Amino acid sequence: MLEMNDIDTHKEESEVISDLLNRNTLMLINDDFHTFDFVVDALVDVCRHDPGQAEQCAYITHYKGKCDVKNGEMSTIKPMRDRLADKGLKVNIV
Repeated sequence: MLEMNDIDTHKEESEVISDLLNRNTLMLINDDFHTFDFVVDALVDVCRHDPGQAEQCAYITHYKGKCDVKNGEMSTIKPMRDRLADKGLKVNIV
């Protein structure tokens, strides 16, 4: 027989799994075209990053070729992807 503690643990695990399945990652891809400052400004504007966070993402993208810039539900991530793409940046949702 399941004890109350076992039920609570199972519920917590189910919620974590559900959250992970509903999360999407907005990935910025390096393009060798846009300036560093342009990318930083776009991340501040679209993703609501603070300037330091945006700069860090721009550096990671430059040196690693890509960087996950935002996580969340598709309803939040897709409009951000569209706005960044409209600015000419290469972005994917994974």
